[in-house]
Amino acid sequence: MRSTYSYFCINLTDMAKQEYIDKNRRWLAEKATEPGVQPLDKGIYYKILKRGNGPSPNRNSVVTVHYTGRTINGKAFDSSRGGVAPAFRLRDLIPGWIIALQQMKVGDKWEVYIPFEQAYGKISQPGIPGGSTLIFEIELIAIG
Repeated sequence: MRSTYSYFCINLTDMAKQEYIDKNRRWLAEKATEPGVQPLDKGIYYKILKRGNGPSPNRNSVVTVHYTGRTINGKAFDSSRGGVAPAFRLRDLIPGWIIALQQMKVGDKWEVYIPFEQAYGKISQPGIPGGSTLIFEIELIAIG
């Protein structure tokens, strides 16, 4: 049987996690009202930083991108800047990237706001607490 103290600690941890998720949801809802921010499917939003005029990838495409990923506190957790732009098979990425990149054209540079449900969910990743809304600056360089 669990002690009252251990039950209390578990509930506090659960409460802190829920508060963090709620804070991220509020941040995204506020971001969605800013000028230039547009909706995509499944609660994802984006802002166009630079327009391209090339083709758009499909789910099976290999895309070459430059990107920087941040949490809502502005802390960068990953970036390809300063190196060679990596190539990824689109279908192997997080759902938020799959949805956003299929709408982008080669040459586009977007800031994409992805709710945790379309990113890593409630599971923490290195540098990313579970339940995090993610902000990615993504530049679609090439398809193929």
